[in-house]
Amino acid sequence: MTPVPENNRLYKRAHWLITLRWIAIVCVVFGTYICNSMLAIELQATALYSIAILLAAYNVVMLLLLNRFNKGEKEVTCREVKKIINFQISADLLLLTALLHFSGGIENPFVFYFTFHMIIASILLSLRESYLQATFAVLLFGLLVLFEYMQIIPHYCLRGFVSHCLHRDGPYLVGTFFVFATALYLAVYMTSYIAVRLRRAEQAYKQANLMLEEKDRIKDEYVLRVTHDIKGHLATIQSCLSVIVNGILGPLDEQQTDLISRAHKRTITLTNFVKKLLELTQMRLSNKLEMESFSLNNTVDSVVETVKTKAEDKSITLKSNVEPSADRIFGNQFSIEEMLTNLLLNSIKYTPESGTVEINATSNGEGILVEVADTGIGIPEEEQKQIFDEFYRASNARNIERDGTGLGLSIVKHIINRHGGKIEVESKNGCGTKFRLTLLKEKGSQHGLISSKTESLTSG
Repeated sequence: MTPVPENNRLYKRAHWLITLRWIAIVCVVFGTYICNSMLAIELQATALYSIAILLAAYNVVMLLLLNRFNKGEKEVTCREVKKIINFQISADLLLLTALLHFSGGIENPFVFYFTFHMIIASILLSLRESYLQATFAVLLFGLLVLFEYMQIIPHYCLRGFVSHCLHRDGPYLVGTFFVFATALYLAVYMTSYIAVRLRRAEQAYKQANLMLEEKDRIKDEYVLRVTHDIKGHLATIQSCLSVIVNGILGPLDEQQTDLISRAHKRTITLTNFVKKLLELTQMRLSNKLEMESFSLNNTVDSVVETVKTKAEDKSITLKSNVEPSADRIFGNQFSIEEMLTNLLLNSIKYTPESGTVEINATSNGEGILVEVADTGIGIPEEEQKQIFDEFYRASNARNIERDGTGLGLSIVKHIINRHGGKIEVESKNGCGTKFRLTLLKEKGSQHGLISSKTESLTSG
């Protein structure tokens, strides 16, 4: 899995702060209304509603600023995003202090909501920046308490909630301020400690992931070289055996013919296995895939023509249908054709004689749904999660045919993943199998008229 860049993650978290602020605005408005109208708690409603409007305007400005950064050609750095986050938290602390001032000051229990900002700061910012924000919050609250105590600014008593005004109660002020300050610094310390450990663990996982990817690449390169060499030797052996099997060097007795034929068949099977392994390894090593718009109908026609002989040999009825709206598809035509060929050959291989194999394509919103269904032996339900693993073959498939690479469906899965699609399987042991593939559709294309086809490939 590709890790998300740090600046992108911080950018998303900056947007998260904006979302939280919208929630806070709604809470301020409804909270003020409920306290004044239903609970008979005296609040400076006009001032609180004005702060809510100011908060909403400031939130819109922040949203526009972030969107502007996102649309800009120059990539936003982590430092720039952190500046925005720092500014947002500082502005929030200022506005929260103003809200407290007009709603009881130190008498308001919501004073401890400052703690939430410290937790957010500790998660998003560095340890130094988090402690600076905590100090700023303590300073704001301390000045609010001091100015109200010295009557430099008016105190709005929270009548209806407290029995008497507390802004002149010295011991209460000192005790509450001490608890408030220590709570903020402890919140920063504990959250930062956990956040730092999580960041270190995340960095270790990233490093381990990179090392695994590098080892995987080295393994694939090794397999690629080895299979390429083996393929060359097998081709030579197969050519030599073909000369003998075809009787070019003279007739053989029955025992010699049997042994040579068996060896020839084994080399063909082994050559096919090496080709599949080589193909899968090359795909794993290749990071680029040329994509273009092409006709799915023509591709399906080509695939059906390729597998037609195999179906005729087993008297299997092969059906295909591509809806007009599903014709234009976006992807790598060679890979898509290879994927569909693998699925059809797999269905034909494990469908008994006189069975049916179908391939249908329909439009599915912005994508194209391709279904490959057969009346074959099916896949045991407990094994369906493993069928896309490399070299895995279902137990009933191994019982029917011992020779098999176990790579066909792995290649299909790899191709569908590289195209950003998905594949699902629906099957029941002994009752056939249906593969559903979702692929990208060409946008804005004009679809021509495509007829549905049914080819009865029953021999004789």
